[in-house]
Amino acid sequence: MAAYGFPCADAEMDAEPVGVCAGSAHAVYLRLRPLYAVLPGVDAVFDLAGGRVWLLPAPHRRNGHCRSRGMVQLLDCRIIKFLCRHCAAFSFCREVVKLAATRLIALHKNKGKSVAACLKSRTDYAQNPDKTQQGELVSSYECSPLTVDEEFMLSKRQYELATGRRQKSDVIAYQIRQSFKPGEITAEEANKVGYELAMRFTKGKYAFIVATHTDREHIHNHIIYNSTALDSTRKFRDFLLSGLAVQRLSDLICLEHQLSVIEIKPYRERQKRTLYPPRESNRDKLCAVIDGILLDEKTANFEAFLQKLEQQGYEIKRGKHTSVKGARQKRFIRFRTLGAGYSEDEIKAVIAGESEHRPYQKQPPKEQPFHLLVDIQAKLSEGKSEGYAQWAKRYNLKEMSKTLIFLQENKIGSIEEMQERVDAATAHYHELGDSIKASEKRLAEIAVLKAHIINYAKTRPVYDAYRKSGYSKKFLEAHREQITLHKAAKAAFDEASLKKLPKVKELDAEYATLLSQKKAAYPAYRKARDEMQELKKAQKNVELFFAEEKDPKEKSQTR
Repeated sequence: MAAYGFPCADAEMDAEPVGVCAGSAHAVYLRLRPLYAVLPGVDAVFDLAGGRVWLLPAPHRRNGHCRSRGMVQLLDCRIIKFLCRHCAAFSFCREVVKLAATRLIALHKNKGKSVAACLKSRTDYAQNPDKTQQGELVSSYECSPLTVDEEFMLSKRQYELATGRRQKSDVIAYQIRQSFKPGEITAEEANKVGYELAMRFTKGKYAFIVATHTDREHIHNHIIYNSTALDSTRKFRDFLLSGLAVQRLSDLICLEHQLSVIEIKPYRERQKRTLYPPRESNRDKLCAVIDGILLDEKTANFEAFLQKLEQQGYEIKRGKHTSVKGARQKRFIRFRTLGAGYSEDEIKAVIAGESEHRPYQKQPPKEQPFHLLVDIQAKLSEGKSEGYAQWAKRYNLKEMSKTLIFLQENKIGSIEEMQERVDAATAHYHELGDSIKASEKRLAEIAVLKAHIINYAKTRPVYDAYRKSGYSKKFLEAHREQITLHKAAKAAFDEASLKKLPKVKELDAEYATLLSQKKAAYPAYRKARDEMQELKKAQKNVELFFAEEKDPKEKSQTR
């Protein structure tokens, strides 16, 4: 866990934990870690045991452990809460990968059932004989698998008697699900690994059972531990990043036993658990029906085509512009509004055999790039309302989430690294731009030189005659245009210091080569420009983000 910058589990911290759900907290951790890494002289510390996120000055952190409590500052919880509530990019998606996957689930009391009945149903399912080899794959700690529900209830009653407090929440127990790669581990070994995970996570302070199921392709454990401690003096509290803590602890134990673990993928490479089919609009359905009629069925004329549509359940409204309406549509749709290839004239041309129908290919929506953050204070000074300020805050949160994803995907971890990337991208952009400008300059020179060479060759006989006439004024007035072109060409040759004129074919070949090189360089030039702009926007957003977070703190200190 040291590689992720986690402090020791027993680090003493006095502040209250941040109340964020485990799934969102995991996503916040993955997204915010690169951003806090770019804060100069500050490291992000994630306390899994205490459920807190801390900013720790770099000189006072060593090997992921807190060296000085006085130097620790609690991260503003509002940032995390706002990001979890308003940023869609922070929705946590667990991946369906058949490796050592682990989840922490809070077991709640069902409506209409008692706590004892709920505990019995949950533990009975975990200990199902058909799934645990007739109960042989069930182990326990400080309780009996046969009476685990009753012993859990006894601890809860003793807690009420000892403390005088009644349980406010409906959480009755916690479950850890641990899955393994198929064929990599035996059921007996899996049960031992699950027991070790439960013992190390609960530190022997909570009773639990470990049931290993073998009814699926992948062997998996159901670990259920009581929400009440063995001494009946306290309850287990689901802290911030508790799910991530269980996952990392499970990965550590699996690695110790030489088992596979899930490799953390970049954000854009993750896959959602459920894939929903794309939503089809009424226009898309109508286009599909038209495609089927024009491609699969032959119609004599446009009227027969409309009759085919009526057979498909569409109502036809004839007039200046023919329109159709489906069974559950409220409005008619004109053919000419469906796009290219679906107007009346185009459909008639396809029916007459004059053209070929090409079905419309719906393009997937392009991913919107992130934009610069709004300087709210500057806008308010211009006279903007408080409503605009509220909109700008939500807009900045969304754009900042996109910026965080960009920083993580590009592996930018510090301000110095970001500045280096910006400088390199800017230099690369200008280098490509200079090469394109040089090519354009040479192309222009070749075009002018070629024109002068052609003019020189065409006007040379006239100029020779002019010279033989003794530079006669009468001859000059009669052939002024040709003589002027000849003199301009000769002056251009002298300025370029050309002793021998190049051939027109050679100039044409050089022109064609430079033109092809210029066209080939433009895609790289545009790509370099976009990369530079994105890096500069990300840099500006990070600076503005920290400036906004810094201003309130400075104001509070001055007061």
